Amino acid sequence: MHPSAMTNAQNFFTTYGNYFKSKKNEKVKVVEIGSQNVNGSIRDCCPEEFDYIGLDFVQGKGVDIILDDPYCLPFVDQSVDIVVSNSCFEHSEMFWLIFLEAIRVLKDDGLFLMIAPANGVAHRYPVDCWRFYPDTGRALATWANRNGYKTMMLESYTSLQDITPSVDDQWNDFVSVFLKNSAYSEKHIERIINKYKNFTNGLSHNTNEFIQPKFLSEDQRKLKVIQECILNKIDLSSRFDKSSVLTEDQRKIEVISKILSNEIRCF
Repeated sequence: MHPSAMTNAQNFFTTYGNYFKSKKNEKVKVVEIGSQNVNGSIRDCCPEEFDYIGLDFVQGKGVDIILDDPYCLPFVDQSVDIVVSNSCFEHSEMFWLIFLEAIRVLKDDGLFLMIAPANGVAHRYPVDCWRFYPDTGRALATWANRNGYKTMMLESYTSLQDITPSVDDQWNDFVSVFLKNSAYSEKHIERIINKYKNFTNGLSHNTNEFIQPKFLSEDQRKLKVIQECILNKIDLSSRFDKSSVLTEDQRKIEVISKILSNEIRCF
């Protein structure tokens, strides 16, 4: 689990968790699809008082139930409060089917958090099939509605790479939050994109225009800035003290190094 994915999960529970905590007489059930703990788990972000059940296709740390059929969840209709999935849908050959299963098992006021890569290297577990672009959330909500549900995409965005020193984070995640039944939209009025700004191409259920739109990926923006730096289209003088003894080429190399390590954000 890469650091930015953990941040996205934390932001979800911080933003939406209070509604479920207010259900004093109910045990909140959280189900994770693809729960094997690899360098961290969404379970670590979940409030301790919630009942957390981890599902995966193989045995491993953090796995409570092993699925016999990857497209069939072992829960009855409307029995789960929250379904979460991180870095799993890219490995599902037919992710739209497991999406419908997540919607099926949710209660009417329940939420599904989807975190999946928008970029990144191929990583087969056991296959690697998909990457997810900014309109994915709306498309999946439309798919659910076509199958008889009243699903609403509450929000979606593409998160920026982690800038923590010494962290090599190449990933930009597509993040989307879905509500099982749109009739309960007033129960969930807070939005991640209203609290945090480290994202591009944000969408809310009531907007069609992207918030903080960027049509180049973060890596593509880095390459563009590096190219402009090499071609002397960027004035680097303001980034260095006048007493600096670095040559112009050395300054370019230092700036490019900081861009690649996310010390300079190409936002």
